[in-house]
Amino acid sequence: MDDQMTARFGIPLLAAGQAGKELTHNEALTRIDMVMQAAVIAVGLNIPPASPSVGQCWIIGTTPTGDWAGHGRALAGWTTGGWRFAGPVEGLQVWSISSGTTVAYRSGVWQEGDVTAARLVIGGKAVVGTQKAAIADPAGGGAGDEVARIAVTAILGALRQHGLIAG
Repeated sequence: MDDQMTARFGIPLLAAGQAGKELTHNEALTRIDMVMQAAVIAVGLNIPPASPSVGQCWIIGTTPTGDWAGHGRALAGWTTGGWRFAGPVEGLQVWSISSGTTVAYRSGVWQEGDVTAARLVIGGKAVVGTQKAAIADPAGGGAGDEVARIAVTAILGALRQHGLIAG
């Protein structure tokens, strides 16, 4: 690790006796502005946009060209001083403006739209948790039970399809 930069996002640190501290400080603020509550225009682009606006960000694809060359998978932000890059770190999450979903960097890839959680809690009540054991389709009974069996089988099929019970 470079002792002049932060470990995760490469934000420049001030050094004792450093001249021009305002430059380092401004660069640090620019990078913080880019990664804090980040929102991106698009995910996976390899060619930099022709006319970016200051403050706009993108997640770079795996084979970038032009000004983005060498910054694959990084977060790219356009500033008054040109492009700034933040290498992806495990757990970094950004908002995709185009898809309206979160994009998270996990296990070396950006995952768009996936939400990983142990359970979903609404109003203080867990409404979805870990997958439950399989439930067999109903069998047996008389002819009058056929409508109920069909309905229960359809419900079980939907629960399996949504991953709420094992198949």
